[in-house]
Amino acid sequence: MNIESVLCDRKIVHSDPEIMSGTLVFVGTRVPLQTFFDYLEDEEGLVEFLDDFPYLRSQVLSILEIIAKMMLKLERVTYARSA
Repeated sequence: MNIESVLCDRKIVHSDPEIMSGTLVFVGTRVPLQTFFDYLEDEEGLVEFLDDFPYLRSQVLSILEIIAKMMLKLERVTYARSA
């Protein structure tokens, strides 16, 4: 399962052809998920994103938690296969 599917299932992001031409956005907003990832590439990324979009704090924390759990699961699977 990919990250986008998980985020859609948890109703953190969604895609609607009527909103931003179907771009994946945070639910209830027109802020694209890609914007969040673009901010993370910058030095002050997360802090700046939360300053610019404070109303998305809860969703952002959920995304980070989901990503961390997915990475840990992948690491366990990778380690188990190499053992």
